[in-house]
Amino acid sequence: MELPSHTFASRGKWTVPEALVRRHRPSVDFQPRPGCSALSLLDVDLLDNIIQPYAWGSRTAIAALLGQPPSVTPQAELWLGAHPVAPSKSRRDGHWRSLLERVAAAPERELGPEVARRFGRLPFLLKVLAADEPLSLQAHPSLEQARAGFAREQAAGLALDSPLRSYRDDNHKPELLVALTPVEALCGFRDPARTRALFEALEVPALASARAILSEWPETRGVYAVFFGLMSMPEGERAEVLSQVLAAARRHAAARGPFAAECTWACELGRRWPGDVGAVSALMLNLVTLQPGEGLYLPAGNLHAYLRGVGVEVMASSDNVLRGGLTSKHVDVTELLTVLDFTPGPAAVLRAHDESGEAVYATPTAEFRLSRLTVQRQSPLTPARRGPELLLCTEGQLDASGLALGKGSSAFVPASDGPYTLTGDGTAWRATVG
Repeated sequence: MELPSHTFASRGKWTVPEALVRRHRPSVDFQPRPGCSALSLLDVDLLDNIIQPYAWGSRTAIAALLGQPPSVTPQAELWLGAHPVAPSKSRRDGHWRSLLERVAAAPERELGPEVARRFGRLPFLLKVLAADEPLSLQAHPSLEQARAGFAREQAAGLALDSPLRSYRDDNHKPELLVALTPVEALCGFRDPARTRALFEALEVPALASARAILSEWPETRGVYAVFFGLMSMPEGERAEVLSQVLAAARRHAAARGPFAAECTWACELGRRWPGDVGAVSALMLNLVTLQPGEGLYLPAGNLHAYLRGVGVEVMASSDNVLRGGLTSKHVDVTELLTVLDFTPGPAAVLRAHDESGEAVYATPTAEFRLSRLTVQRQSPLTPARRGPELLLCTEGQLDASGLALGKGSSAFVPASDGPYTLTGDGTAWRATVG
């Protein structure tokens, strides 16, 4: 993409320790309902899930969900699914086995013939995300980009766990996060006129060229040019820009100016990641606060960062992340620029709609569909089957046709199973195909 003449830019296998399995194994077990044989329930699997201890995670949120004391180390994500990096274990017929192995051994039985043929894997991954600190600026590739990038890095001989790797599998990663607590996030590029107003409010010479670009090109082209300029800036220039912008941001936040919240976060990011221009790039993004029950859908190319909060997250089964800063992990600016969607506009907050008793969060993604099931004793719920399912109970006590699900418990329902009925008092999240 052509830049304006006055731009300021210079030209594997996962091994799970048995102690960890024991620690995170739910305490509930199969409880056949009266009049129902145990044999008919064997295919509804209780799950044992892996917790990812990323540094930004909470020590209390996931532990509280699982009924455990606070963790000594951060607990960032609870993974439910069959991704090769951290597959859940499922209990069937009294035996624990990797859900990845179960699906591979009988894909049509576990996934259904159509899902097995179309995706060849359990196509979705369900998570609980618990952030006490900001995540990196990041985006996810399209399916075509993921396949090409994965093949390229495979051909280059990069190990799957190499820190220089950008593509850890050949799948895309559209995702949806629904807040369980208030969640603050950066999501997508803000309208250029508003970003120009923010830069003008800071009144720093270092952003003069950025203001001029956004004035001349107040659309996608201008957003690209400013972001490119920031990300490709030489280190010496970067230090001066950061110094000016963050000092001005502190003044603006203290004065409670119109962009005080954005400036407060920029200062926090600059404090956590000194020298990282991502603290300035973050000022180009929409700052969003989700209330519990509200969601964000992130298609390919959306630059975002979760800043703080707890939510349920569903995505296509992938671990592909292209990072743009605010991290100690690998940042490939060139590859990131090929992936990003620079189309500006407000972040769309997603709310559920009722569909036969389910609160459904509609997205255009074929791989997943997320819904919230709220059950009361006088109102049992029998959701229509759509294929393989993951169920996660986050409140109360539920019974899935004989399988007890307490708070923090989860289950896999194979496609070959018939309808089940949820009874009790509680809330469950249901991930299935789109």
